[in-house]
Amino acid sequence: MSDEDATAGDESDGKSEEITVESLRERLEAIEDRLEAAETEADLDEVENEIDDLQSDVDAADLPEADDEDEDDPAEELESDIEALESDLEDERGPYAEDVVSEIDDAKEQITETRWTEQGEAELIDTVDSFVDDLVDILQVDIGLTNDGEDVIERLTATLEDAGAAVEKADLDPDDDGETIAALLEATEELQSGVDAAQEWSDLSVREQLEVQGYYDVLDHIKDYPPEWHALKVHEKQGNVEMVLLALETFDSDFMEEHCLEALERMGPEAALEPMLERAGKRDKDAISILGKIGSDEPVDTLLDYVDADSDPLLQKATFKALGEIGSDEAVQPLANKLVAENDEIRSQAARSLGLIGDTRAIDPLVDVLADDDEDAVRASAAWALNQIGTEDALEAVGQYADDRAYLVQAEAEKVA
Repeated sequence: MSDEDATAGDESDGKSEEITVESLRERLEAIEDRLEAAETEADLDEVENEIDDLQSDVDAADLPEADDEDEDDPAEELESDIEALESDLEDERGPYAEDVVSEIDDAKEQITETRWTEQGEAELIDTVDSFVDDLVDILQVDIGLTNDGEDVIERLTATLEDAGAAVEKADLDPDDDGETIAALLEATEELQSGVDAAQEWSDLSVREQLEVQGYYDVLDHIKDYPPEWHALKVHEKQGNVEMVLLALETFDSDFMEEHCLEALERMGPEAALEPMLERAGKRDKDAISILGKIGSDEPVDTLLDYVDADSDPLLQKATFKALGEIGSDEAVQPLANKLVAENDEIRSQAARSLGLIGDTRAIDPLVDVLADDDEDAVRASAAWALNQIGTEDALEAVGQYADDRAYLVQAEAEKVA
């Protein structure tokens, strides 16, 4: 053999096999056959490695493009078939014990995060009890419905935690214990179906929800229609704040909302502080008025933020009045600043609120308003406020206006005498 022939032979021996669409297709079909014949997780792992190798070669290969627009691209066809093969591989895997534990955790989370009716809780107890029985039969373990604690939901979730721990402890192998795992998954499906079917609070109509909570128990007859309104009146009369708040929260009705808020304003209950403060944070004027009737200092910081809301005079007026009824010392200077506001109604309400607070720091600015304001209604409010403060200096300042041009100012001055 010549040196030239030997060199050619070496080059031929060292040349790698060319990757073609046909060779890749042959490998794909061979992998499909091995997947069909696979019996263990180890077999499936080998198939997965072969798919990864095939994908790498497809990515690296310089495959021809389609001859015309009507033909499918060979590389895209291979990519699509490999994806389908990967999906088939995943379908062949398992089932795993981890899947069972995950299903139990999902049911436990749903039980914890859902509000259930009394009937629903009873149905959940039956469902979890039945699931535990199935688990005991399948795994031959000794667990039961947890009885510790009075809260039904806590007992059920504790029981399911025990069930999940029992499955993990069994250390089930997907090859050797496949039938056991499949039976457990069937049991968890029944568990989930039972949880889904149990009666939730949201399954009840509004009327049913209120009936369960005793809203209508005060009615021995219906005097005013609708009965919800009649019940509201009775609850207000009896001082049942929680029922008024329940109605406010539950009814999706402007009519009932209006009457609930009016009832709370008349009642001024401490129990309504938090829900009204939440509403006040959204500039709810009715809630602000109720906060004034409650009289707690807690809302003051929120209300002070609205003192300068000049673009919303109605919000300002409700805020000023509430601050006055609360009697907040912190509000004295901010309210005094509003005695020179452009809006005469705002000036008038600021004066009256200062009178409700009764702080002597307000005397001088109120005296100035009484003497100089262009609106007699504002001057009358300042005179009223000075009478409310009631110190000798305040009363002396008002008493000088017994012959004032404005009847309302005269009336306040006559109170001093």
